[in-house]
Amino acid sequence: MVQHNSAHFSATFAALADATRRGVLERLARGDASITDLADTFDMTLTGMKKHVGVLEQAGLVSTEKVGRVRTCRIGPCRLEEEMAWIARYRQVWDARFAALDDVLEDLKRQEQARGRKQRK
Repeated sequence: MVQHNSAHFSATFAALADATRRGVLERLARGDASITDLADTFDMTLTGMKKHVGVLEQAGLVSTEKVGRVRTCRIGPCRLEEEMAWIARYRQVWDARFAALDDVLEDLKRQEQARGRKQRK
């Protein structure tokens, strides 16, 4: 099994756990924005948005650049490839479990239909 940087994974998933931070990423996917623009978009204080951006920046999901008094945010260098591979492994586990459940349900349906035929005779 591939070993992952636990701190990196925790930071990434913690950053993505918050709806506002996911919204910030969606907004930045359309183009760069200042912290002021982001704060206005999400109707929050500059301090609150700076904290959200800081969490995203620590996870590598956002990068910022300060020019004068304006801090511009953009999508960061983290490509989430390892996180997607980790999620994909669990998706395979759940897909296999659901497929097994489907098999059980189909078997139960066949048994039920067979009992129904026997009772009619």
